[in-house]
Amino acid sequence: MESIRRYLQFVKPYRSKIFLTMIIGILKFGIPLLLPLLLKYAVDDLILSSIPLQEKMKKLTWLMVGVLLIFTMIRYPIEYFRQYFAQWTGNKILFDIRHRLFTHLQKLSLNYYHRQKLGQIISRVIHDVEQTKEFVVTGMMNIWLDMITLLIAFSIMFWMNPVMSLVSIAIFPLYMVSVRFFYKNMKLSTKERSQALAELQGHLHERIQGISVIRSFHLEEREEENFREKNSHFLDRALQQTKWVARTFAAINTITDLAPILVIVVSTYQVLHGKMTVGEMTAFYGYMGLVYNPVRRLVNSSTILTQAHASMDRVFEFLDEPYDIQDQPHAKELVYSQGHIRFQDVYFRYHQDQDWVLKNIHLQIIPNQTVALVGPSGGGKSTLISLIPRFYDATRGKIFIDGQDLHSITMNSLRKQIGLVLQENFLFSGTVIENIRMGKPDATMEEVQKAAADANAHEFIMELPNGYETEIGERGVKLSGGQKQRLALARVFLKNPSILILDEATSALDLQSEHFVQEALDRLKHNRTTIIIAHRLSTITHADQIIYIDQGQVKEQGTHLELMEQNGMYAHLFRVQNLSTSEAGYR
Repeated sequence: MESIRRYLQFVKPYRSKIFLTMIIGILKFGIPLLLPLLLKYAVDDLILSSIPLQEKMKKLTWLMVGVLLIFTMIRYPIEYFRQYFAQWTGNKILFDIRHRLFTHLQKLSLNYYHRQKLGQIISRVIHDVEQTKEFVVTGMMNIWLDMITLLIAFSIMFWMNPVMSLVSIAIFPLYMVSVRFFYKNMKLSTKERSQALAELQGHLHERIQGISVIRSFHLEEREEENFREKNSHFLDRALQQTKWVARTFAAINTITDLAPILVIVVSTYQVLHGKMTVGEMTAFYGYMGLVYNPVRRLVNSSTILTQAHASMDRVFEFLDEPYDIQDQPHAKELVYSQGHIRFQDVYFRYHQDQDWVLKNIHLQIIPNQTVALVGPSGGGKSTLISLIPRFYDATRGKIFIDGQDLHSITMNSLRKQIGLVLQENFLFSGTVIENIRMGKPDATMEEVQKAAADANAHEFIMELPNGYETEIGERGVKLSGGQKQRLALARVFLKNPSILILDEATSALDLQSEHFVQEALDRLKHNRTTIIIAHRLSTITHADQIIYIDQGQVKEQGTHLELMEQNGMYAHLFRVQNLSTSEAGYR
């Protein structure tokens, strides 16, 4: 029940709307309760009465006028506003929950995303949240309205005939036993179904993203079989839940059908012995439908609420996922950074049971220097730079920026000072200008164009069908690799950070694109602290400092000339690369 208590916090701001919806709902469900009384009046006071026919027709006419007025002029607006306010409230609550979940997603560390499939995360934000809507619409509105309807109907029935009223509710204990029995199994099977659906969505999302790999390796049949297994697992869970739903409905509907049989038998006995009029019997049978429809809905609502409760548990499990990286309570803003970075005895590993990725790192990067990180793949270079913007936190040791511990600075102000250009930068679906403005959301058109020009992107942008308003497709699929890289550079130019991190920014480009990007990078590096990860050593010989990293440790450090004189690992790698290049050119 803890998840329900927490869910009510999202409901709280809309209490007035829920109360208004219930008042309107009472009128909606209350109007049909007049029908059995009208039937009783028609049978006892018109059909079976001894008054003249003309008088009967006059009374019938007035009766029809009143009924039509109630069921047309009054019922329509009540029905409309009842539905509108119920759905409006439910959708507003879902909006608030999804907004909270997205905010939560923004704060989770990259480590969490490495552990989870994206499709499963999306399933919780979309599918599970949608399922909880029934708690508001059904649990907080319909159930209470059905209970009020029952109360009014029973009051009228007791007023008419107390004995028959007791007969009509004689089977109620059976309902309570049934609901208690089915609830636990329904909740468990619903939760298992939701988890299986999340796994299926995660698998599907991953395969769609990797469709080019599947086709290039001709894995269609194998992947079809994998999907069949995942889909079959979901089907098994779904059918298991369906069994419990079917059992619940079968039991409830069987119990419900017993009540009218009892009423018919006992009321017929009452009429035969003169203890009840035919009109009262007819009205009582009419109320049985009005009573047991809400009862059936109440029991069916328990099934719906069970599903909503299971989804609530999954939503709050996700919301309870802890933040690996947070601001300290008294963290300060970093207004401006000179770009002085220092690593002091830094160790890092992704999980407690894994080996160290970085060990005993001592580094100092002077403001406005260009520092290159080189070494074999998997040596820890990318991990090292990811610690600077606090995508991860060092497991041991400290990192300082301008003499301040990173943990004493707010993450937002720290990341404002850092610009990242990766080997494959992510572009969002939308227009060119929307992607560039991610570097500075309030930038003017002139600022955007200047940033694009500095990134050697303005000319090709103007050649696009709609210039800066051109839609680039998901992940920039309509652009070439060089064009995407220059747009990513334009974002960084617009951001104007004091620290620039380049992770293999040109390695995947052709020679012409590399020329344009390298020219833009040379402009971008001016008067900034720049950290470059490079595998082609010929591109970083100009660096103020070159750091050779292997197996998570700094093995060598110095300028290009100094490292060549040491004749160590860097010099060996440089000669191997130059020899390979020379041989390739010779051939």
